[in-house]
Amino acid sequence: MGITALALFTFDAAGSADGYRLVDPAEPALTVTELATTRGDGIFEGIGLAAGRPLKVARHLARFAESAKMLELPAQDPAIWSAAIHEVAAALEPSDEGWIKLVLSRGDEVRKPGGAGIPTGWAYATTAPPLTRERAEGLRVVLLDRGYRHDVAQTSPWLLQGAKTISYAVNRSVVREAARRDADEVVFVSSDGYLLEGPTSSIVLRSGNTLRTPRTDLGILAGTTQAEIFAWADEKGYSTSYDLLTPDDLAAADAAWLVSAVRLAAPIRQVDGIPKAVDAPLTAALNAHLRSLTA
Repeated sequence: MGITALALFTFDAAGSADGYRLVDPAEPALTVTELATTRGDGIFEGIGLAAGRPLKVARHLARFAESAKMLELPAQDPAIWSAAIHEVAAALEPSDEGWIKLVLSRGDEVRKPGGAGIPTGWAYATTAPPLTRERAEGLRVVLLDRGYRHDVAQTSPWLLQGAKTISYAVNRSVVREAARRDADEVVFVSSDGYLLEGPTSSIVLRSGNTLRTPRTDLGILAGTTQAEIFAWADEKGYSTSYDLLTPDDLAAADAAWLVSAVRLAAPIRQVDGIPKAVDAPLTAALNAHLRSLTA
């Protein structure tokens, strides 16, 4: 797997993208003084592909805009970013699965042509092997303390909890910790004992006919995939709720999933070494729906 299509954006004086061009992804594209790499100062979005078609573009662009606002980055024209998304997707070789990543950085730390303060942006797309096993067999997860209270977004908004930033060292570190504990994935828990999210996913529980997820005011990312699942569930006669959830709620739930744009809905089959039942029929229905969302 590698980057197989890349678009670089150009920006106007206000810092909003006013165009883009496709470039050779094998050629150098960024400077060594780019703030994305020197400071991790920027935002991103990951968009899944199904049979070459981008999924949930409008929801991802809305969250991209919210992250930009939280980091005080210039507002962007969603139409230009959407056009680039579809063009890089169309440039890929045919494949059943893949993903696109959008990145908006604060720009060059030293100087960027056109003046200081102009951001840097790009969109790249790649094909990926199917994630059939994770969706069918499920994931073994461990619960890890995130180190923040559940109300950190209110008490310390400067920590940017809930923004999708490119400062992802911790998110990668916890996956390595999961592997050390013979697990596949992580669910973060607040320091005062509430379920939060995975490092790259939202958590959804089923209790009877109700789907539940942690409240989005807990310093967590508002999940685009979770929102689509709840919209579908409401139409299918399920109840849905955003709650303060604890590890006990996860243990008592009839089924649970980690959901994300690329992996879609992956059931949780084990929590801290304790087996958990997998709802295979509902998992299949969720993934069939999520793969259909190409608008």
